[in-house]
Amino acid sequence: MVKESWSAEDTFAFGRELGRRAQPGDVYTLVGDLGVGKTVLTQGLAEGLGIGEPVNSPTFTIVQVYEEGRLPLYHFDVYRIGDVSEMDEIGYEDYFYGDGVCLIEWANLVEEILPEHYTQIRIEKDLEKGFDYRRITVTEVGA
Repeated sequence: MVKESWSAEDTFAFGRELGRRAQPGDVYTLVGDLGVGKTVLTQGLAEGLGIGEPVNSPTFTIVQVYEEGRLPLYHFDVYRIGDVSEMDEIGYEDYFYGDGVCLIEWANLVEEILPEHYTQIRIEKDLEKGFDYRRITVTEVGA
C-alpha cells in the first residue's frame, strides 16, 4: 500500500489510523532519512492507541515505553546502535514478542533480529511534488 502525505498533519493522521487498528504483538518498522516524519507518524500512532503523554524519539535511551493507552507502545530508535548485541542488553525480545505494539525507527540497522512477521513503513521525500510531500509505503513482511 502506498499513502501520499502532503503535510505533517497527513502523516500524523495516517499514524493515528495505524494506532486505532493496531493489535497486540504488532511490530512496525519505520525506515526513512532524517527529517522525513518518522516521529510525527509515531506520535499519531500513539494517539491512535489512546496515549496522551508526549512522544519523542528515544534516540539516547533506545526504547521508550508508553503504557497508558489501550495497548502499550514500545518505541525504539536504534539509530545509535553500534552493534546489534546492544539490543540483547535491553531485552528486546520481551518487547518484540510481547502484548504491546512495537515501533522501531531505523529498523534496517537491526534487520537480523526482527521477527519473522512485521509491517515495514518506509517514508520518502519527493521534492518534485513539494517540500512537505511524503510517500509512505507499507509492506507486510513474512506474511
